[in-house]
Amino acid sequence: MGKRDRRIDEYIAKQQPFAKPILTYIREVVHEGCPDCEETLKWSMPSFMHHGILCGMAAFKEHATFGFWKHTLLVGERTGDEGAMGSFGRLTSIEDLPPKRELLALIRKAARLNEDGVKAPAKAPRPKKAIAMPPAFRNALSKNKKAQANYEAFPPSHKREYLEWIVEAKREETRDRRIAQAVQWIAGGKARNWKYM
Repeated sequence: MGKRDRRIDEYIAKQQPFAKPILTYIREVVHEGCPDCEETLKWSMPSFMHHGILCGMAAFKEHATFGFWKHTLLVGERTGDEGAMGSFGRLTSIEDLPPKRELLALIRKAARLNEDGVKAPAKAPRPKKAIAMPPAFRNALSKNKKAQANYEAFPPSHKREYLEWIVEAKREETRDRRIAQAVQWIAGGKARNWKYM
């Protein structure tokens, strides 16, 4: 038999009137779909555990959410309500959730995935926006052939570290000082954070 947590009762009791029936319904359906689950609070939100995190719910001022830890394996890529967390977007009533039969099937599938030790797929890293090389930095490198050759041989991450450091300077004097320091370090074959390597 699953384990209920009185903190979840307290959490639900504190929510807006529209959210209480949604959270109560989700809680009952999760326990019906996975009778052995245990309730807890994770990140100050009600969560259901079964061989790891199964799913969780939360309420906000104008909506509630419910989501599976292994969302992608259960319902696929997120579409539609991208601004809301959870697997089903912004919930303002129980009708915003899938039908009970479908929800139970998803909960049972999520429980099996956890029992089988299936890991959630890693999110693909977002590509970083390119940083334009400041003309003053380009000119300083061109005046020091060793620094220029070393810089061109650096991996993209080392180049980016120097560019970020230079372009985030707020004052021109700071930028110029950083450029001079960067050229000196690069000529010596040093990465931007060489002190920590």
